[in-house]
Amino acid sequence: MITAVCLDIDDTLIDFTAGARAAVHRLVGRDDLWPAWQAVTDEHHARAVAGEFDHDTMRRTRTRAFLADLGAWVDEDAVAVLEDRRLAHMRGGWRLFPDTVPCLDWLRAAGLRIAAVTNASGPHQRARLADLGLARFFDAVLSPASTGTAKPDPRIFHAACDQLGAPPAQTLHVGDRLDLDAEAARAAGLHGVWLDRTAAGPPPDLPVVDSLAALPALLVTEYRTPTVTSGFGLPTPRR
Repeated sequence: MITAVCLDIDDTLIDFTAGARAAVHRLVGRDDLWPAWQAVTDEHHARAVAGEFDHDTMRRTRTRAFLADLGAWVDEDAVAVLEDRRLAHMRGGWRLFPDTVPCLDWLRAAGLRIAAVTNASGPHQRARLADLGLARFFDAVLSPASTGTAKPDPRIFHAACDQLGAPPAQTLHVGDRLDLDAEAARAAGLHGVWLDRTAAGPPPDLPVVDSLAALPALLVTEYRTPTVTSGFGLPTPRR
């Protein structure tokens, strides 16, 4: 029986990569450097999660390291200006996936408790959810800053379950990362679902959906919930 659902945010609810990639393109005038940006970001994000520096310091340090790899050495003041411009451009490019609101509306109409579980900055993610009109759907937002841990550590998933008042065995987590979301949730005792929007790989040994539009049907046909079963069909989302 499923009584609660956790969701990743970036590239699950929000098309984060499209906005971030466009912002990097604007920063350096080239689109082919996106893989290099991702590599530098992953490195510095891991250091931030480990407590080496806060999120804002991570952003500036990451951008300075990225530019240095390109042979552009900039001082602290200049990198702060460049990073603020990149961030402003990225914020202007954030878009919800078309299936996000209908799915969240369905989950809420079905009476399920909902949490966002993210490895990004909690304050930034809460602001992003509010700016895009999603904050009203969530009973909790879990981040490394609020829990002291990050995906794939089971503790962040267990903290989400605690805040939702649901045991892991009655909680489902869905996200776009097979390793950090679906597999990590399953290892923590939750039901893990991989959101594979791009058909990135062979189906793993766990549920896969190619869109959030498929999540309600999965919940109805493969799981039991307190208010929705396969015998009753899909509820009509509220408008």
